[in-house]
Amino acid sequence: MLLIPAIDLKEGKCVRLRQGKMNDSTVFSDDPVAMAGRWVEAGARRLHIVDLDGAFAGEPVNAGVIHDIAEAYPDLSIQVGGGIRDEDTVQTYLSAGVQYCIIGTKAVSAPHFVSELCLEFPGHIIVGLDAKDGKVAIDGWSKLSHHDVIDMAQHFEKDGVEAIIFTDIGRDGMMTGVNLESTVELARAIKIPVIASGGITNLDDVRELSKFYEEGVIGAITGRAIYEGTLDFAEGQALADELCGKE
Repeated sequence: MLLIPAIDLKEGKCVRLRQGKMNDSTVFSDDPVAMAGRWVEAGARRLHIVDLDGAFAGEPVNAGVIHDIAEAYPDLSIQVGGGIRDEDTVQTYLSAGVQYCIIGTKAVSAPHFVSELCLEFPGHIIVGLDAKDGKVAIDGWSKLSHHDVIDMAQHFEKDGVEAIIFTDIGRDGMMTGVNLESTVELARAIKIPVIASGGITNLDDVRELSKFYEEGVIGAITGRAIYEGTLDFAEGQALADELCGKE
């Protein structure tokens, strides 16, 4: 199982939000490229980068920083989300060395967009489903839709997406533990991989998620825990490798 460090970009800096609220952010670094290097040195095999400004603007804002990270670490698998609303943006990121583009809000508001991207860029599209009480949130988590998470995931599976990133908004950045029940329920309902996100706090969370690796939970995104030190990244990845077998 992959433990995936998160780098959330706001105004060119590495920050973390609580429950997706832009006015509740903590700056962890002024140098996102150096921060990426820190996680690579600790054994990260994939990086999760979110352009927070882009998510709210509806277009890339921190693309320059993301390009710099991809250029600095060409052997690192990178997944990027935030403000990806057209094919040109996907093409630009992939050309820069990004491996996966994450579609969030537009996947919900215009599902045909995802199917078109999967045809154009097979193997490179991931859908991020951010949920609260089983319903999908959109527009930087500011709105709750009427769409059911599992129904939408099954739809995108048919379109050919590479994986689903599942985030429990209520737990993101709160360090209260991952929503294991909902994550596993989703993984069992689809055949494509699920990447857990939101609430991972310590080695116990890694240990619990690892139990469901064979059922499709292939990775876990971690942010605040590794920045605040409740989870040692290198130790967490080593534990996941031990329990699941290294990919």
